Amino acid sequence: MQARTVAILAVLLALAVVVPTSIVLYNHTATATMPATFAGKGHGMQGQGGGQGQGGGQGQGGGMGAGAAGTGNVSMAQLMAELQKIMPYISPKSKKCVMCHLRVTPGIVAAWLASRHAHITVWQAWEKPALEKEISSLPPENMWNYVVGCYECHGLNPDMHPDTFNHFYERVHVIVTPNDCKVCHKVEVEEYEQSTMANAYYNLVKNPIYMMLVKDSNTVNATGIVAGGKVAELSSCFKCHGDVVTVDGTVTVTITTRQGPMTVTVPRLKGWPNHGCGRVNPDGSMGACEACHPAHEFSIAVARSPYTCSQCHEEPDVPGFETWKENKMGNIWMAQYKHYNLTHVPWVVGVDFKAPSCAVCHMSLVVSPQGTVIANRTHNIDARLYIRLFGIYACPPPKNGATWKIRNADGQPLPYTLTGKCAGTEYLISPQEQAKRKEELMKICEACHSTGFVMNHFKELDEVVNETNKAILATTKLLLTAYNKGLANPNNLFDEHIERMWVKSWLFYANSIRYGTAMAGPDYTTFKLGWYQLTDLVYKMKDYLQFLEKIKG
Repeated sequence: MQARTVAILAVLLALAVVVPTSIVLYNHTATATMPATFAGKGHGMQGQGGGQGQGGGQGQGGGMGAGAAGTGNVSMAQLMAELQKIMPYISPKSKKCVMCHLRVTPGIVAAWLASRHAHITVWQAWEKPALEKEISSLPPENMWNYVVGCYECHGLNPDMHPDTFNHFYERVHVIVTPNDCKVCHKVEVEEYEQSTMANAYYNLVKNPIYMMLVKDSNTVNATGIVAGGKVAELSSCFKCHGDVVTVDGTVTVTITTRQGPMTVTVPRLKGWPNHGCGRVNPDGSMGACEACHPAHEFSIAVARSPYTCSQCHEEPDVPGFETWKENKMGNIWMAQYKHYNLTHVPWVVGVDFKAPSCAVCHMSLVVSPQGTVIANRTHNIDARLYIRLFGIYACPPPKNGATWKIRNADGQPLPYTLTGKCAGTEYLISPQEQAKRKEELMKICEACHSTGFVMNHFKELDEVVNETNKAILATTKLLLTAYNKGLANPNNLFDEHIERMWVKSWLFYANSIRYGTAMAGPDYTTFKLGWYQLTDLVYKMKDYLQFLEKIKG
């Protein structure tokens, strides 16, 4: 069988169109034949590597062929041909993985072949100029002269992984975690660990107030029927926030291949599949890099796409995507993004893109056409926020991503009291840090807008945030009146009608007004979950409060 495979590969290689490139190895240079782009039929995506795929995926420059694949139909012959081009730079253990999974899970191999991992050695990635570098730490030396293949990720830190198992004479684990990615991306992982995203699971389960909202939002209890519950929670809140993944023994499965059935024994995982940003992994680490960089391509283009952010940041509670899409930045992006270079590092404003996505303002390394750094890369999504729009009240962001540790003046795990007093600088960033972050954010805006334009926009945002906080104080006082008069039970904030109206006032309406103002999406500040709905709800809360008073007599 092995001889037959090698013969097929040799024939395919002879028929393939190969673009010669130079691949840099540690201490010497070797000329190799590496694909400029791995492109299938369909709509291609921009990438580095020279050449143009059938799908329209334009490459940039020469280099190692790090362009993303065009999507569409790719035959097994094409996969094997492309694989053969980089075979000298795949480690021996990863070669075994690839040659088997090419038959068993060819989609995974195709995704990996479209990745930068497959088209650049570790040493070459390390030798890139500072602004072009995408790794921040060197892994063990035995990895330097190879591309990053299957075993380089799934074989890392085997003793730290409860999901490590013996698989065809190799010890591998199912879930690649931030601790594994940290081998090459130390700075990025350490930044991410500080964020609210990495802590998203514990920020729910260790906050009893938030968990009341989770449970009451996912359980139907009426007419003797109880539905939803834990099953609903896991398929809703914890898909974005992440779940705990644990190992529960092993399971033997039979896989159908072209060569016949194959039996393998693998770990049985509880809480899997889950790609939530705060997933707690079997090795104890928090986070899932593939929440933004889907495996096995780990595309920077996908991570930079606003659609990736939209999987969690959508209306009615966090309408960041919709408010961006309906403003002028979103209008321009949606019309022109096919002409943008979504893979270039650093990201050059005015050259690679003309209108920003979420990543430009919140995460990416952005430079001017002259190479001046406008914003440094960060994987701490909170680092550029000077005010936290989401919540009952908008207050300064937390100093640490583990928000469940915050205590307000009333001892509750919230960054504010129910009457709107923000927690102090023990838990939230200082006014000085707020001013610094605001200036850095405005600097990004000024890459396209005049200083006066930017200053007026942020002035309006600050004023609107203040007005929403006042409005929510009004709805909260209506709720507190119900509590004080014995018309509602204060033990649970989320299980009575007047409480649900109060939740809508901030979770849906005030949040939408804040996001709509920040992103210049005016429909979300007005009639689409905006001021109209908020004012209408105030009338309804007042009327309902009077109704409860009449019933009580």
